[in-house]
Amino acid sequence: MAKGSKAKKAKAEGDLAANAIEHGDREVVWKRGPKPKKKPKVGHPYKYIEELVRLQFELIKLQDWVQQEGLKVVVLFEGRDAAGKGGVIKRISESLNPRICKVVALGTPSDRERGQWYFQRYVPHLPGKGEIVLFDRSWYNRAGVERVMGFCSDEEYREFLRACPLFEEMLIKSGIILIKYWFSVSDEEQERRFRERIQNPIKRWKLSPMDLKSREKWVDYSRAKDVMQSYTDTDLSPWNVVNADNKKRARLNCVSHLLAHVPYKEIPRKEVKLSPRPDNGDYVRPPKDSQRWIPTVY
Repeated sequence: MAKGSKAKKAKAEGDLAANAIEHGDREVVWKRGPKPKKKPKVGHPYKYIEELVRLQFELIKLQDWVQQEGLKVVVLFEGRDAAGKGGVIKRISESLNPRICKVVALGTPSDRERGQWYFQRYVPHLPGKGEIVLFDRSWYNRAGVERVMGFCSDEEYREFLRACPLFEEMLIKSGIILIKYWFSVSDEEQERRFRERIQNPIKRWKLSPMDLKSREKWVDYSRAKDVMQSYTDTDLSPWNVVNADNKKRARLNCVSHLLAHVPYKEIPRKEVKLSPRPDNGDYVRPPKDSQRWIPTVY
């Protein structure tokens, strides 16, 4: 299928088709293997799929280095609803070993968790040696949705602003590499994405009642973000802001930044050879009609 036809088909069928086409295109490049291609200069033209795959090969090198050196990496993804955090996390994690690179997206805290030290529910999800953890929203919920929607008291909020930089300092001094991303999306683009979610049954689950309420509190969220960053954007643990109005550029820019801020080296891989399968010997497979096969619908 020609590129123009692919684009028209994807646009007609929505994000599901677009993602499937993108994945298919990446599979082709994956099989072709990594190219000794340099990072494009700022402003120079590039091919999105080619560049995404190049970065994903680099992520594999990063993963191997993290595992070998016993590094502990934490990456936080925060920002507006529909800012594209999930898309970036997916492009990072899909090429990596899920036992090494783990995605954490916690739900509403339980009654027991509400009575704990606030950061306690996040601590069990921190990485051990040789692990990467991607937080799809994190302890910054307290400074965002909990503050704006009134789910925490003023005292709890003030205590978070005081304690958060200290908590992150402890993590970093313990040997954790902590990187924080804030995905910034314009009011107009967020509204366009919300309307798309309303109309698209594949994405409708992403639009919660809380998301709809957040539209009414755009200014409140902006103020909360400004205060949060004024307390927690430190030299030791800075906020890295991602321009997320263009999803594809946001993905490439974020992954590129991540790779640049976790030092790694390529580890030469030994060639793997498959040993020959042994003879069946006296083993006889049971007849197929003795097993419960699912219907062949397709």
